[in-house]
Amino acid sequence: MAMRCTLGVDIGTSSSKGVLVAADGEIIATATVAHDVERPRAGWVEMDGGIWWDEFVQLARELLADETARARGAVVAAVGVSGMGPCILLADDADVPVRSAILYGVDTRATAQGERMTAELGESEIVRVGGSTLTSQAGGPKIAWIADEEPEAYSRARRLFMPASWLARHLTGAYVLDHQSASQVSPLYDVEAEAWHQPWWDRYAPGIEAPRLAWAGEIAGTVTDEAAALTGLPSGTPVIAGTIDAWTEAVSIGAHEVGDLMLMYGTTMFLVATGDRTLRTPSMWTTVGAFPGTRNLAGGLSTSGALTAWLKDLFGSDYSTLLADAAASVPGAHGLVMLPYFAGERTPIMDPDARGVIVGLTLSHTRGDLYRAALEATALGVRHNIETMRTAGADIRRIVAVGGGTQGSLWLQIVSDVTGVAQQVPRVTIGASYGAAFLAAAAISAPGEEPRIAEWNPIVTTVHPRPETAALYDDAFELYLETYRGTQRVAHELAARQRTEGNTP
Repeated sequence: MAMRCTLGVDIGTSSSKGVLVAADGEIIATATVAHDVERPRAGWVEMDGGIWWDEFVQLARELLADETARARGAVVAAVGVSGMGPCILLADDADVPVRSAILYGVDTRATAQGERMTAELGESEIVRVGGSTLTSQAGGPKIAWIADEEPEAYSRARRLFMPASWLARHLTGAYVLDHQSASQVSPLYDVEAEAWHQPWWDRYAPGIEAPRLAWAGEIAGTVTDEAAALTGLPSGTPVIAGTIDAWTEAVSIGAHEVGDLMLMYGTTMFLVATGDRTLRTPSMWTTVGAFPGTRNLAGGLSTSGALTAWLKDLFGSDYSTLLADAAASVPGAHGLVMLPYFAGERTPIMDPDARGVIVGLTLSHTRGDLYRAALEATALGVRHNIETMRTAGADIRRIVAVGGGTQGSLWLQIVSDVTGVAQQVPRVTIGASYGAAFLAAAAISAPGEEPRIAEWNPIVTTVHPRPETAALYDDAFELYLETYRGTQRVAHELAARQRTEGNTP
């Protein structure tokens, strides 16, 4: 007997993940493909967009061939897609990329283009139309960078894609981008009109066809015969438009309602606060939500899992050992304060030339102290973002955590202790691929029979802050802010030297 399932695939920074999910939310099969980004120069982070489709095909075939899926007669009824972003992948009229995709805010190459666009359009007008000032997260300046620096490649560009829309294109032939992703192609999208701002699109993306806009959970099209032959998916299967991974992560844990904050523990740390009105602040990103009528304030640390992975490799150890060492340390890591800006920083300081700093080192400190200081550094960065969001008017009533970092209790507890807020953790923390599968299931449901994420993925743990650490971490937060202010000039000088020497942070 056939079992109706949905397939969700997410293209991430360090891997692509796929999941096959039953109609009640049960995970039938999972698959992962690891990959690396390219860092050809300091501040550049790229990826060959062709890999995205190749990995989707590999994941789909692996999931469909899974023994459990075959034994239970799994049949894919709809496909969900998701991916890191905002990314800028320009392709020609045959859908061949004209260059590697430029990734999200960790790629800082387009600073000059952002400054030029701000001077030409005016910062207040950019914020009025696009919601946010232009930072390394904005897609518009990266399009302009390709036009300025690689005019031959740009002359061949006809279409704009991100990972989810690239998959939808190859699966269905539809040229579509979801509203949430489009709102991060700042300043080319009008957040209040929920439409492309055509005068600025024509000015800064000439020759490129603006993709049709849809909401994340809307059906973009159906699987073509050609895509079916490559993937093993049934021809005619509906495919949703999808969106950026942080937003499908939020969907996967039910943290997409007004008053919710999604906290994603991944290679980077990402935060999405959902409300029903547009909030603007120069130190966060203003976007439309994944669903009509919602607005987001979003933020992100440039490192979190990337920092712990760096320490793991540096120490030649493994995560379980380092976590045990960190647990054996004490709150405050025996008097260490670390800035997690090892790849610059995104929100709320918006400083691509910030650098990692460790203050207080002595010969008595251990690797456990250093690893704990790194976990506390990311927690202090999260606190900085939450306080900035609240100052801007965000009504944060509930925080839900997701991502690989939620698998252990220590990091979660440190974040709650440092921020002073509780975190809810759901049963399934696999993340964006699961959220994409849920959106696909909702897209094909009859009215009144839509699945509920609270039933698919209920909350199973709540991590509460410990009052005995509050004073210590209040002091640590002040030292954290002061350390950045006190080292900013030196860090910027060293960052300039690194660029000159061709050293990639």
